[in-house]
Amino acid sequence: MEKSYYSPCIQKPDCEVLKEISSNLGLQIDAVELDDYRDVIDGFMDNYSVLNDFPEPTLPVKYPRTPGHRPAPIDNPYNAWYWKTDISGATEGLLKGKTVGIKDNVAVAGVPMMNGTKILEGYTPEFDATVVTRILDQGGRIIGKTACEDMCFSGNSFTCSTGPVRNPNDETRSTGGSSSGSAALVS
Repeated sequence: MEKSYYSPCIQKPDCEVLKEISSNLGLQIDAVELDDYRDVIDGFMDNYSVLNDFPEPTLPVKYPRTPGHRPAPIDNPYNAWYWKTDISGATEGLLKGKTVGIKDNVAVAGVPMMNGTKILEGYTPEFDATVVTRILDQGGRIIGKTACEDMCFSGNSFTCSTGPVRNPNDETRSTGGSSSGSAALVS
C-alpha cells in the first residue's frame, strides 16, 4: 500500500539554509565550504531516512479504560496527581490487588500526557508504554498519572505547569524532582 504522506525524519538543508545557520552562529563560511558541508550531510541523509521507514513497534492496548479526569484541588491537596483514571489489569499476577500511579512522562493509551509542561498539554497517546502493559498484565491497577516537573527537568518540586507539588510532611520543603508527584503520594 502506498503512503499518501511521507514526512522525512530529518529535512535535507540546502545551501541557503546552511548559509543562514552559519551566519546565525557567527561563522564565516564561503560558498565552496557550504557545498562541501551539504555534500557531507547528503551522505548521511540516506542513512537517516531509513529510520523513518521502520515501523514503530507498539504493543496492543489490551485493557479497557476511560480517559479519566484532572482532579479537583479538593481531591488533590498536594497537587501530586496530574490525571486520575482507573485501569484494571489482568485478574491474576504478581501485582494483583496493587494500585499504581504512573509518572506523567510515561504513555498510557487514551489518557492525557503533559510531562509537566504546557507544550504537551492536550497530547493523548494512542499506545501504552511497555511498562504500562507489563504492570497491567501482572494484575496491577493504574489509578492515575503523577505530576512531574516541567519536561522532567528539575530536582525541585515547583516547575510543574499545573502548579507546585507540595511536600505532605513539611510544606516549607520541596518534595524533590523530577518525580515530585510520586514522592508526595508515597510519603
